[in-house]
Amino acid sequence: MTVNELMINHVTKRYRRHTVIDEVSFNLAPAKIYGLLGRNGAGKSTLLNIITNRIFPTSGMVAMGPQNVNNNDEELGKIYLMSESNMYPKTTRVKRMLSDADRFYGKFDFANARRMLGQFGINEKDRFSNLSTGQKTAVKITIALNVNAQYVLLDEPTLGLDVNYRETFYRELLRTYSEKPRTFVLSTHLISEVQQLVEDVLILHEGKIIVNEPVEELLGRAFLVSGPAQLVDEYTAGQTTTDSQTIGNLKETAVIGELDALRPIPDQVQIKHLDLQRAFTALTNH
Repeated sequence: MTVNELMINHVTKRYRRHTVIDEVSFNLAPAKIYGLLGRNGAGKSTLLNIITNRIFPTSGMVAMGPQNVNNNDEELGKIYLMSESNMYPKTTRVKRMLSDADRFYGKFDFANARRMLGQFGINEKDRFSNLSTGQKTAVKITIALNVNAQYVLLDEPTLGLDVNYRETFYRELLRTYSEKPRTFVLSTHLISEVQQLVEDVLILHEGKIIVNEPVEELLGRAFLVSGPAQLVDEYTAGQTTTDSQTIGNLKETAVIGELDALRPIPDQVQIKHLDLQRAFTALTNH
């Protein structure tokens, strides 16, 4: 089956005078794992809700191939959003939630879902409202990884999970991605934990997409220059510096961009690549 790209075209969302999403455009390709990163209030959840037609944009559109996703049940059926919101009645049991996923999307993988629930120590007969925050997240993860959708959007998929269960989630995500390649978008604050999972990164800052590229390419041009403050300032002069920390006469400066290969590096100055967490901080800490 041919899967079209999911295209977000010039999407803006305003609430009265406050612009949450500002002229955002990007494409999600089939069978790829993306990281959607942003500080609190950056608009990540709003954007994911717009993509899945839970919130209407002020302007712009979301399309899959030539089809506008808005009010198109066939195309919306190819997109699934796992969110922090709890939309189930208090009496709903986990078993009913699995059945609903099958009813709405079809071909739900019940066998794998039950295996995953066992790993998380959850019984199908449990009432969802009686579960802890971490257990509720585990149920949502289980549904999201076994639902029959081509684009699976995960909004804070590790909320309330301890480190062992987070590792279980990451392992299961890679397993299902390998066996049934689909597109996953992880919106998370645990950036260091997902660096090895995501292929491309989208950074949403103040309502705009400021980074949209493979993680490898971003980190290939993200550097930390450290050493005596004067030497660091001299070496980074004229380059795109985004974040600095000074302790005494020592300084660390983040540089996003290609370093000047012809500029000699002073003996007391050290240069290393940033990890994704530090690169994100450098790009959004203003």
